Amino acid sequence: MGDKLKIVDEIRSFNRYYTKLLGLLNNHLLNSKYSLTEARILYEIHAHEKITATQIISELGMDKGQLSKVMRNLEKYGLITRKASETDGRVIFISLSPSGKKVYNELDAASNQQISDMISLIPEGHQKQLTACMQEIKKILTNSSTEDVRKQS
Repeated sequence: MGDKLKIVDEIRSFNRYYTKLLGLLNNHLLNSKYSLTEARILYEIHAHEKITATQIISELGMDKGQLSKVMRNLEKYGLITRKASETDGRVIFISLSPSGKKVYNELDAASNQQISDMISLIPEGHQKQLTACMQEIKKILTNSSTEDVRKQS
């Protein structure tokens, strides 16, 4: 059991390090007026062009109430639009407004610049090693999650 606690401690230590490194605990992401949650939702809307609230909840593993609150803010800022499906009026598609696209592009560029600055002093070989390790982490966690879901079924 001691080894497992050490592994848990190492993972938590890395998470604290990385969230601090990226400034993810600040109220405003990348010196903007938007939170990490708002930025992630804008990303999902951008990535899907039009998406439902249910899909966002599924993609982000978010609470419905939290999403609703954030969506009200994004709508108040004029960043999103809602439109009923032409085939099923009960389905509401969410899209980025022109202002939302502009804000998304600004956040995306700032995020790219932040990561570019962060890795600029790392030799290219280590950059490749870093991304390979990140891919391996995703692979291990994805496989473990998939196995857990199969065991629970």
